[in-house]
Amino acid sequence: MGNRGMEDLIPLVNKLQDAFSSIGQACNLDLPQIAVVGGQSAGKSSVLENFVGRDFLPRGSGIVTRRPLVLQLISASAEWAEFLHCKGKKFTDFDEVRQEIEAETDRVTGANKGISPVPINLRVYSPNVLNLTLIDLPGITKVPVGDQPVDIEQQIRDMIMQFIARESCLILAVTPANTDLANSDALKLAKDVDPQGLRTIGVITKLDLMDEGTDARDVLENKLLPLRRGYIGVVNRSQKDIDGRKDIRAALEAERKFFFSHPSYRHMADRMGTPRLQKVLNEQLTNHIRDTLPAFRSKLQSQLLALDKEAEEYRGYRPDDPSRKTKQLLQMVQQFSVDFEKRIEGSGDQVDTVELSGGAKINRIFHERFPFELVKMECDEKEMRREISYAIKNIHGIRTGLFTPDMAFEAIVKKQVIKLKEPCIKCVDMVIQELINTVRQCSNKLECFPRLREETERIVTSHIRDRESRAKDQVLLLIDVQLSYINTNHEDFIGFANAQQRSSQTNKSQSSAGNQASSPPASGLIVIRKGWLTINNISIMKGGAKEYWFVLTAESLSWFKDDEEKEKKYMLPLDNLKVRDVEKSFMSSKHIFCIFNTESRNVYKDNRTLELACDSQDDVDSWKSSLLRAGVYPEKTATVESETTTTTDNFSMDPQLERKVETIRNLVDSYMAIVNKCIRDLMPKTIMHLMINNVKDFINAELLAQLYSAGDQNALMDESQEQAQRRDEVLRTHQSLKEALAIIGDISTSTITVPMPPPVDNSWVGGSGGRRSPPPSPTAPRRMSSGQRPAPRGAPPPPNRPGPLGPFNNSADSPQAPSRPNRAPPSIPSRRPPPSPTRQVPP
Repeated sequence: MGNRGMEDLIPLVNKLQDAFSSIGQACNLDLPQIAVVGGQSAGKSSVLENFVGRDFLPRGSGIVTRRPLVLQLISASAEWAEFLHCKGKKFTDFDEVRQEIEAETDRVTGANKGISPVPINLRVYSPNVLNLTLIDLPGITKVPVGDQPVDIEQQIRDMIMQFIARESCLILAVTPANTDLANSDALKLAKDVDPQGLRTIGVITKLDLMDEGTDARDVLENKLLPLRRGYIGVVNRSQKDIDGRKDIRAALEAERKFFFSHPSYRHMADRMGTPRLQKVLNEQLTNHIRDTLPAFRSKLQSQLLALDKEAEEYRGYRPDDPSRKTKQLLQMVQQFSVDFEKRIEGSGDQVDTVELSGGAKINRIFHERFPFELVKMECDEKEMRREISYAIKNIHGIRTGLFTPDMAFEAIVKKQVIKLKEPCIKCVDMVIQELINTVRQCSNKLECFPRLREETERIVTSHIRDRESRAKDQVLLLIDVQLSYINTNHEDFIGFANAQQRSSQTNKSQSSAGNQASSPPASGLIVIRKGWLTINNISIMKGGAKEYWFVLTAESLSWFKDDEEKEKKYMLPLDNLKVRDVEKSFMSSKHIFCIFNTESRNVYKDNRTLELACDSQDDVDSWKSSLLRAGVYPEKTATVESETTTTTDNFSMDPQLERKVETIRNLVDSYMAIVNKCIRDLMPKTIMHLMINNVKDFINAELLAQLYSAGDQNALMDESQEQAQRRDEVLRTHQSLKEALAIIGDISTSTITVPMPPPVDNSWVGGSGGRRSPPPSPTAPRRMSSGQRPAPRGAPPPPNRPGPLGPFNNSADSPQAPSRPNRAPPSIPSRRPPPSPTRQVPP
């Protein structure tokens, strides 16, 4: 055995692999493994079969391994195999193991050379193996065949990378001796993920198939093309031996004889061969597991802690217990009621930091969306004056009136009040939609019981819809109450005398009757809103859309480079400005609105409009509401004909009619301000009383009774299939984690430490041709020469061996050049045996 103190640790990892594979991804721990990587026909499968001592892997030409095979070798007194997908079935005939691997591969990938990253788990018990866990990966291929996609090479590389990229994975890079080692795909992939060579072990196969006169001594001594962990040579059975059913035990004995009898390898025969490779891998794996054990235990403990509370709830759980169902129904309804009230009233726990919802969204509807919708219903200034002039003329009839008729005021006011119905009904609709969304969000906690969730949503939503009609009736009643009596004695109403006085003052000052006329100068200093906006209609030639810090006051809209407000980019006066919506661009994710001048002047530099973009529609509505407070009103849709008529009538008004119109206009403004103030105050109160508070009371007092009367309570509490699976998975995972921690806690971590070899120059991996040009084979022919290599200083004199043709002597720091006389490579000074007299050549 490799490490006596850690013999129980590898079986533990195998047990954990089985447990975690059976529960899926719930415990995605980075378990230490050994991945076998190499090209097609490199001898990977033969190496694995030599470990087991049995023929059990599929064989053939081309790509044979088409799914990763997780092979767990366990030392035992008897010999058998079992698959994870056939748990409990023991395979004693290894021909059946091969057939099962082929059948399971075809089941997932098809029979025409397709590949899949889904692994096959195979465990082999045998007295002839050491405790190892290996992953046999598909061989690297270049040309697609059969049903393979055109990017088959990249797919296989990606699949290999998924395994070897893990820091806890040891890499067994298999390369045939009769190919160019410097171009080994396995070593290139290993270096990509392990540039320091800490996890890579080289394996050289097919040493017996090298051309006569060549050998791989310098490679196996780690002098030529070195790796930090070095190489181990193995000799597998030939295809003739396999076809002739040559016993693997006989093949291992033949391998041993090969190394002890070969003149180039016999001095290191004890460090070569399959048994030595098994022992080295076992040592490396146990040491690796020991190094990762603290982090491994920490991961297990953190996952166990995360599952403790949920597992405690599920332990002793009996789905069919009637008392449990009744108790849980009460708990679920109570929790639903608490969640609904928290979302409406607000709470400090479970705060949504992504978007507004529940009570916060309804608050925005009350105080931003609803006032904005009210103003949208107001008449355009010119249209209002035209309507007042028509009303005055129609009231006077054929006579020329001497006084301003109060009936004109009443007619215009009633027309404006009726327009308030639409935004009031729209406000109710928006609140109802948000209430329904809140109910759905609160019912997410009931997803374990689909019938209960469905019935709860149906009952509460039906009640909301029932209250909707009552709320709308009450809202319309509020409007009708305002229409029933025009109270001109209201304390805030300016009255006829004040209206005339204001009209005369307006005429004297000759100020325009625009949006900004009534704003006092001091109000321009009041900041209404600040925030980031993107100017969307800057041309690409001038830099494209840019984000600026905007500051809105009652007089102007300014923007700065950043929120420090030091570098002002522009200040736009609000006179004669209006707002309109812009259709969202197909390529843009932002929501856009624009500001324009009613007199068709440029708003910003050469632009007739200023397009401003926000991240959400809520932000757009909020900015439009703020602009409304500053006197920038939304655009009104009017036909060209009505505009022309308005202009004509305005120009045709005589001074006496103009004074009457201005007086009525001031009276209407004053009275509508009173009505709007009243409606804006009463609407939230009406909706809260008839809708929101009523729904909360219904959920608290009536929901449970409605659920009991809806049907069979036991059927309501039938849990979903997903919940049953989740409960079983949590309990199994929790138990597996507890067992794993218990086993790890009992294991002594005292073990023989195998020191890490010193670093070597592995820059040859990856084909850096600028430094040196490697030979066509790592084992160039050896020819006898008349010269004898000098012994390196500090080491016993080596046998007189000729250097290979074309040594790498063009690089001054080449540590692997065998012909250098001054010093031996740092990684092999103690591996040179005493000189063999049979290999000496006279000078």
